[in-house]
Amino acid sequence: MPASIILSNLSLSTPDGRSLLSNIDLTFGAERAGLVGRNGVGKTTLLAAIAGQHAPQSGRAIVNGTVGLLRQDAQLRTGATVVDLFGVRDALDLLRRAERGDASAEEVNEVEWTLEARLESALARVGFDIVPDMELDHLSGGQVTRVRLAALLFTQPDFLLLDEPTNNLDRDGRHAVIAGRLAWRRDHRQP
Repeated sequence: MPASIILSNLSLSTPDGRSLLSNIDLTFGAERAGLVGRNGVGKTTLLAAIAGQHAPQSGRAIVNGTVGLLRQDAQLRTGATVVDLFGVRDALDLLRRAERGDASAEEVNEVEWTLEARLESALARVGFDIVPDMELDHLSGGQVTRVRLAALLFTQPDFLLLDEPTNNLDRDGRHAVIAGRLAWRRDHRQP
């Protein structure tokens, strides 16, 4: 079955019950689409509902495939690193132990030998050449946004939901985000 997002009779409201969207019926395939509207009308809530992070008031958001959501309000823990954001800390530690000869034979069979190259490639897509152990606290807000996008690209989702990804970015940062999104589109053969 081809990847798709189906919104069926979907209604969304704020936590205090204020209605945002009512009875939405939409279908998205392998295509680029944009949500336009003023602040507070439900764009972020709709993306969260599609990603399964916000329960609809009624109706359903059906996703056939995987979704990567870049939220504009992501909270990161203090001391988190690039590797933590990518979710591959244990796999990278195992790779490093195997390279030093400190891994068991069973562990060596589990090693993802191309992990560092894949990390570097994902970061390069958004214009970065930084070490995986770099603490996110040492990066600007715009740089963290770009690293978060690289982490999403790394997971290779079928759908990429970007919630105002260029907020607070300078021109180079905006270009890097656009380049990263275009690289994702080529990798997924999107129209």
